Amino acid sequence: MYQSPRRLCSALLQRDAPGLRRAPGPPPPPRRLSPTAAPRLASPRLLAAASAARDVARSCSRTVYPMGNGTSRLYSALAKTLNSSAASQHPEYLVAPDPEHLEPIDPKELLEECRAVLHTRPPRFQRDFVALPADGPSSHPPIRVMQWNILAQALGEGKDNFVQCPMEALKWEERKCLILEEILAYQPDILCLQEVDHYFDTFQPLLSRLGYQGTFFPKPWSPCLDVEHNNGPDGCALFFLQNRFKLVNSANIRLTAMTLKTNQVAIAQTLECKESSRQFCIAVTHLKARTGWERFRSAQGCDLLQNLQTITQGAKIPLIVCGDFNAEPTEEVYKHFASSSLNLNSAYKLLSADGQSEPPYTTWKIRTSGECRHTLDYIWYSRQALSVRSALDLLTEEQIGPNRLPSFNYPSDHLSLVCDFTFNEEP
Repeated sequence: MYQSPRRLCSALLQRDAPGLRRAPGPPPPPRRLSPTAAPRLASPRLLAAASAARDVARSCSRTVYPMGNGTSRLYSALAKTLNSSAASQHPEYLVAPDPEHLEPIDPKELLEECRAVLHTRPPRFQRDFVALPADGPSSHPPIRVMQWNILAQALGEGKDNFVQCPMEALKWEERKCLILEEILAYQPDILCLQEVDHYFDTFQPLLSRLGYQGTFFPKPWSPCLDVEHNNGPDGCALFFLQNRFKLVNSANIRLTAMTLKTNQVAIAQTLECKESSRQFCIAVTHLKARTGWERFRSAQGCDLLQNLQTITQGAKIPLIVCGDFNAEPTEEVYKHFASSSLNLNSAYKLLSADGQSEPPYTTWKIRTSGECRHTLDYIWYSRQALSVRSALDLLTEEQIGPNRLPSFNYPSDHLSLVCDFTFNEEP
């Protein structure tokens, strides 16, 4: 099945064995580091963790695979947080180690370690937040929501055929640090991810130590499982900061289309803000991909809207929906969300001059079939109950570069979307 305790150990402790290394691609320009981002490989904390990792490794006899299981200097800091007893708690993919037993880590220190691993790569792209008009000041801090399809490691290396992306740029040992760097840079209060196939061995243990509570719902028949030496199924993941929110209820939804259960999923959670005691629902989903499946996506979207109608008690609870919808704004599923009785608006339309147009792209890649530039990712929100205070601008064509995404600079073929929300004052 997905991850036995032994598999978890190998995923955590795998070293870059010479026989498993890939042939290096074209060397990227060196990453410019500040003095504070210098490698700290000999720190007592990392050495102690590496020693603990070696002890656990001796108990693991499973064969080590090259795809997606490499460790790094960052991982040595994590080794002592996972053991066979913790791994045995999640045979159904949905249960994670108890966060109370995980040692908290400083986000700045983790960011520094990520940058040390990435010191040979180009620097991160600079993206700026765009302030948006609001009705008035808010009495509480905004809620920062991040939406991102992070690209499943098994699909990136084994299925997606990014012909202009060197395989060296897709190495998990470094790509995971690029993903973490992006998350740490924007510090979301809520994080909605798709194509997560390293939940238990990377994102859950690390983000829980940063104060997040996470939920993972894998696809029933994940395409990752078709890739040799995969790391298990991919799925949706939802994280929220426990010091800001209290979980009221949670629902894992397997989407249906024409009454048939499908391979696509969603997570919907009702949270309560600890500062204001206001409740809202946050949902994450990933709809069916590919041309020719437009009606199927439309049916999945209708099913999700019906579920959210029930969860929000007929729109009484404010709603935010994040997802890779695999649909341009011209598709039916987009129109269903735009005209829903839940009264939703798409946050990134507000960046346009007229406030009515989606960005020109949220994904840009080159495959064997040609170049693909599409708007597929959205953050929907209840327009009457919530206001968008700011949104993170997208990368320009010049920043993305002629080889498109992913790249040595950016870890996914989809751009992250980040918005700051506030509650509108209740009448």
